[in-house]
Amino acid sequence: MDVNQPISRKATRPNIVYIVLDDVGFSDFGCYGSEIDTPNIDRLAEDGVRYNKFNVTPLCSPTRASLLTGRNHHSIGMGLISNADLGEEYPNKRGRINSNAATTAEVLKENGYSTFAVGKWHLAPLHHLNPAGPFDYWPLNKGFERYYGFLDGSTDQFAPDLMYDNHRINMPKGPGYHLSEDLVDHAKQFITDQVSVAPEKPFFLYLAFGAMHAPHQAPKTYIDMYKGSYAKGWDKVREERLVRQRQLGIIPEDTELSPHNPGVEPWDSLTEDEKTVFARLQEVYSGFLTHTDEQIGRFVEFLDTIGKMENTLVVLLSDNGASQEGGFKGSINHTAYFNGIEETTQDLLARLDEMGGPNADCNYPRGWAQVSNTPFKYYKQNTFSGGIRVPLVMHWPKGIQNKGSVCSEFYHVIDVTPTIFDILDIEAPDTYKGVAQMPLHGMSMAETFKDFPVRSQRSVQYFETFGHRAIWRDGWMAVTYHTKGVPFEEDKWELYNLNEDFAQVNDLAEQCEEKLRELQDLWWTEAKKYDVLPIDDRTFELFTIVNPESVASRNHFTYYPGMSHLGDAAAPAINNKSYTITVSVDRPDSSCDGVLVAHGNHNSGYTFYIKDNLLVYEYNYVGQVYRAVSTIEVPIGPSTLCFEFKKSKPHAGIGLISINDEIIGEVDMPKTLPFRLSHEGLDVGRDTLSPVSTNYDGEFQFTGEIEKVVFELQNN
Repeated sequence: MDVNQPISRKATRPNIVYIVLDDVGFSDFGCYGSEIDTPNIDRLAEDGVRYNKFNVTPLCSPTRASLLTGRNHHSIGMGLISNADLGEEYPNKRGRINSNAATTAEVLKENGYSTFAVGKWHLAPLHHLNPAGPFDYWPLNKGFERYYGFLDGSTDQFAPDLMYDNHRINMPKGPGYHLSEDLVDHAKQFITDQVSVAPEKPFFLYLAFGAMHAPHQAPKTYIDMYKGSYAKGWDKVREERLVRQRQLGIIPEDTELSPHNPGVEPWDSLTEDEKTVFARLQEVYSGFLTHTDEQIGRFVEFLDTIGKMENTLVVLLSDNGASQEGGFKGSINHTAYFNGIEETTQDLLARLDEMGGPNADCNYPRGWAQVSNTPFKYYKQNTFSGGIRVPLVMHWPKGIQNKGSVCSEFYHVIDVTPTIFDILDIEAPDTYKGVAQMPLHGMSMAETFKDFPVRSQRSVQYFETFGHRAIWRDGWMAVTYHTKGVPFEEDKWELYNLNEDFAQVNDLAEQCEEKLRELQDLWWTEAKKYDVLPIDDRTFELFTIVNPESVASRNHFTYYPGMSHLGDAAAPAINNKSYTITVSVDRPDSSCDGVLVAHGNHNSGYTFYIKDNLLVYEYNYVGQVYRAVSTIEVPIGPSTLCFEFKKSKPHAGIGLISINDEIIGEVDMPKTLPFRLSHEGLDVGRDTLSPVSTNYDGEFQFTGEIEKVVFELQNN
């Protein structure tokens, strides 16, 4: 069929599926040169189109916002991840999609499509993610009719924090549970419901896996598939990927391998313990990706079984390059990274057998992230190709003529949704729900589906994240690595001719000073045009900002039994403060025990509970547990139970527990978490998801009566 001809009959309109993976580097799929087994993705590529100059933003929320709107991320309020709402001073960084940029789902729903979202959202301000809302930027208010998934940037794969439509649900239970499998099951369910009742109606599915974002977790059988595969080290694996990429035609034959990124040591210089730990962390990553590929295969097989695969356009991509967030050594504790706490190699080695399982939030060392991004330099968060150049596979049996081809034209994530509108002969609305709409910034890629060479009409694209900047124009790219705190005008810019230097190896800044100045000036022009200014280079500090609109900005909180699980950002911000937790309870008998209040998971957090008639408070500082136990039993009948933290110096103090105003236990707490307590939230009367304490199993629900739980915080 001619993909440029309008599709006017409803029966011929294709279904649209966006499959978004997280933190997957350019070379991680088999069809892009990897040794990792991804047969289902590879089959989509064999019958579709692969792109080797497809670009995104170097962060997840901005890429997803651009993907779902066809606009540049700063222009629509998503200059950073949605965890950070920087207020009116930074209208380009509000952590939400503005109402003047209708989403693909909103437009397609207006044009007769059913719309489903499954998986990671990360497009609503973090302080909105609580049972009371507001729900304005949740999936159901952004054009999706059904939703199942998680709203934050990451979640535990074995104990996820799940939402169904606009409400939290209890964690699914059962042997062998894994989030990726659950997401595909619900995607299949949503589509089954529709095609069974309204088979003539096309659907749009946004399927966004938590994979491959940390924590890297997968069934052990998949991880063990790669046992011993990475003992050769990251230098050798990177070289082997480059060879395969050339053989596959996914990179030019003369592509050079970019040099080691700063801070990545040669594999042969590592200690034996480091090699053991680092190789295992890559085995975990590879097993996780193969398991994810299998879930994609299950979904594709389902579409084929119900007769929908032939006329379904699948768009499969990564939201940014591979992540450097594991640091030099890698990590098994998500909270440690976000608090700047280093884990030693011996810490990791002691838990080698746990890696990839439910009690280890794994992330690989940046040496393996460099391999994922082969042949490029740098990573996620950076505007070099390692952060922004990602795999993209398009598959549409009925509409793609040049099956198995590699497209080498420059495209950007803002071009995907305009492509959908083009093949459907849909115009982006001038107004939506009474709000004037900004024009699309992207352009259609539909020409690439034809069986003859095409030239992209795109000539310019800017990039900016955390002060890192780049500008591409007609094959030339100027790019700078920004050091936080250094004035932006002092940044050193590099210059590359990507037409001749695919992997950004040969810096031409000194030889072509005029071209560099031209591109630097163009960056500022584009920055003004697309609302990139003002620039902000804050990183970890953003997690300390409590938005004044957030319920967490208060110092007094009263919670009642039966309250739904509360997201981390909506829970009391106790970091670096004195505070009290007071719980009014009624114990009917001496067998009554359980959790009174808990915040966090196996990595970090606190829990206040009764066990064996004793009152216990535990604070988990990334594996180091401070515990206070009462010297007397909790009485039968009504009583008032209290934990008080008295801050003595920054991030340190004394913890006291009392019963009916009598202090009956204390613990020295020399270290508390400075920034983020946990990526899980707060519960009253139980400890859902992954429990904070190893001293009890499961939710450990309180069997007595809780009248209320009161938090009082001091700003000291």
